[in-house]
Amino acid sequence: MGCDGGTIPKRHELVKGPKKVEKVDKNAELAARWKYCALSTEKLRRPIVACDLGRLYNKDAVIEYLLDKSADRPNSEVVSHLRGIKDIKELNLTDNPAWEGERRNIKGDRYEDMHCAMFICPVVGLEMNGKHRFCFLQTCGCVFSDRALKEVKTEICHKCGDPFKDESLVVLNGTKEEVDKLREKMEEKRAKAKATKKSKKNKVAETVAKPSDSKENPESTETVSSEGQTSTQNGGDNSQPVPEPPASSSTKVVTPSAATGSKRSIQTMEEKSETYKSLFTSHSSAKRTKDQTSNWVTHTPYHF
Repeated sequence: MGCDGGTIPKRHELVKGPKKVEKVDKNAELAARWKYCALSTEKLRRPIVACDLGRLYNKDAVIEYLLDKSADRPNSEVVSHLRGIKDIKELNLTDNPAWEGERRNIKGDRYEDMHCAMFICPVVGLEMNGKHRFCFLQTCGCVFSDRALKEVKTEICHKCGDPFKDESLVVLNGTKEEVDKLREKMEEKRAKAKATKKSKKNKVAETVAKPSDSKENPESTETVSSEGQTSTQNGGDNSQPVPEPPASSSTKVVTPSAATGSKRSIQTMEEKSETYKSLFTSHSSAKRTKDQTSNWVTHTPYHF
């Protein structure tokens, strides 16, 4: 029964139509992305880190995940691209002087501004609450607003002074298209690092293999015969045959410096022998002439 007693039903109460899609509150969504950890869904607290896709995490939550990846977590697919501690970067954030802390409205008698953020841009002063686009540098971890990077164009960090390039900029909590671009960039970077690591391994293997080859093939030596002919002898067979020395001649394995030294010694010996010969002949000829003169004096008769 029902519908009596002066009640007036409405159409939406009697006719069931399609359910309306519930709209997500934008303020609540921004607060969830910029004030809470993407992995543990806890409030962000220092130290805060970010990945190559621009998501914000508490560092201790990421370390716990890397230590035990088998544990069941509600948002484990968010960090599936993290392989180690090198895939995250600790952020160098600037505190907001207008931030009074979490206990500023305990009694509930004050107006709480949902857009008031814990951190601001150190150049322009914009609050990091999701209304403005923010980026961080992979080189130093400093965080700036996109407006500051466009207004003050420089290749040096505004906060710490380290040099950077546009390739090192990563958008924080970007749109779906920006996240897809960052994912492609991350995959290219990892592939390039893998290729360079592989090339270094190949170079090390080549340098190790070269000394072993030199040990297996000893240096070539030269053989010098008594006639002055030289021939090289290697560990392997040569294409040109080496002529055999005569039976009377003796072969010796010498170096080029030894061969030149032997030639010089032979020349000096020949010169010395010639000088000895000349001295001996001159002495013998002088003695012979003296004997002849004495014989002539003794045997010659005297005529008076």
